[in-house]
Amino acid sequence: MLVDLPVGTLSEPLTGRRWDRPAILGEVRRRVAGYRRLGMAAADRVFVHHGNSLEFFADLLAIWTLGGCAIPVDPRLTCFQVETLARAAAPRFALWHGAAEDAIAASLADLNVTVLDTAEELAGRGASPGAGSLGSAFSLDQPALILFTSGSTGRAKGVVHTHRTLRARWASLRQHLGLAKMRRTLCLLPTHFGHGLICNCLFPWLSGQDLFILPPFRAQLVADLGTVIEECRITFMSSVPALWRLALKTARPPRTHSLERVACGSAPLSASLWRHIREWTRTADVLNAYGITETASWLAGTTVLDFVPEDGLIGEPWGAVVKILETTDATGRASEGRECAPGEPGHVWVRTPALMTGYLGEAGLTREAVARGWFMTGDIGAIDDRGWLYLRGRERDEINKGGTKVYPNDIDAVAERSEGVLDVCTFAYDDALHGENVGIALVLEEPRDEALRRLHGWMTPRLAKHQMPSRWHLVDEIPRTSRGKVNRAHVAAACDRLAPMDLRRVLAGGLESGAPAE
Repeated sequence: MLVDLPVGTLSEPLTGRRWDRPAILGEVRRRVAGYRRLGMAAADRVFVHHGNSLEFFADLLAIWTLGGCAIPVDPRLTCFQVETLARAAAPRFALWHGAAEDAIAASLADLNVTVLDTAEELAGRGASPGAGSLGSAFSLDQPALILFTSGSTGRAKGVVHTHRTLRARWASLRQHLGLAKMRRTLCLLPTHFGHGLICNCLFPWLSGQDLFILPPFRAQLVADLGTVIEECRITFMSSVPALWRLALKTARPPRTHSLERVACGSAPLSASLWRHIREWTRTADVLNAYGITETASWLAGTTVLDFVPEDGLIGEPWGAVVKILETTDATGRASEGRECAPGEPGHVWVRTPALMTGYLGEAGLTREAVARGWFMTGDIGAIDDRGWLYLRGRERDEINKGGTKVYPNDIDAVAERSEGVLDVCTFAYDDALHGENVGIALVLEEPRDEALRRLHGWMTPRLAKHQMPSRWHLVDEIPRTSRGKVNRAHVAAACDRLAPMDLRRVLAGGLESGAPAE
């Protein structure tokens, strides 16, 4: 039963609010009584439009206690996007802590979704006399979470996790990471996706550790990160590379040494950024966590001992078996494909008891990704002779330059190590001669010709000739999702509307734009 879970305290550093275990269970009881009165029952799907708050976690436990399935929704989505997800998920209820936008509320009502302002519906209501018990109505194989990884404007892709798959993930993390360093955990990642919710928040909190919740990824909060860590005596936090690129530029390090472990996920760490994070946090225990929503997030990471940061290094599997196969076929032959030799790049396949039950309403899509219990991650990687996993990038991000594969992450990692590079994104663009060629978008501390010449000089001896970008774009920022991820195709499309730098003239000491340096 959920009441048996030893939940830790919940705190909001910005508001000063704090709920201990009795307060949390009281809030859950109040919600269970109120939602039951409004008709919520077992197997109902429930949109939760508010995240990163005390109320979010109380609502999550209340939904589960009633046997429902929670669907966290990015609160920034437009009416059209929310309607698209609602048509795919068919929720019975949609919860807001505060009033929903009129257009969204009307759109959901047209789809027979009951829209609730929980602050208003539950105002002044205590738990009903019969609500003292929190006996749960769910079974372990009942859907617990549906997390949408894409499709808010088209074909929705909802990942379904049961209570069993979630508990399998938490059990593996407990075995490989332990809880001692997670006593006081900070979350400043969005709680509507797997990394922030399943691993950063629910794993420590439902294991009795204290959770400190901030709004996700705000520039000012990142600038104040050192102060927050000091004042809350944070021992553990998870993060994404984009957060650190900003923090290292704007935030002073904490003066205290409370941090004992830092996780970084959603994109591979470069060796350079890895070292800078270690210096800023004053801990060597900075682990590169590899996770996918379909596997309930983290399934491997650098819990190996005495390692030196390397570009793309992940480390050992956590509660999973990882294979590197030549095949991408998911028609039943995944486990029979040729396994790549140590160090040979190929397609990353994983098998884990924390694997999703499938994509919501998409049996065909599920069959494309899962074969005989093996999941095709879509990532390109290699396993060395020590059994350590390395990532090279996403399959869809590969650049096929005249039949030669170029991995954008390899180029990003080299550019990142150059002084004055704040952010970088390598991408493919159409090329009449090669089919595809290499483009790069850069955010430089000083966007001048001299800085670009210095960067080009840095990259030339460190990359093979076919890896060197042929088109260079200086931009003010590289757009990222709330997860800190970048969509290379979107960056390529944005750069396609811009004139690239005339690299020949820049290298010769001339000025800016003109024809690309092919």
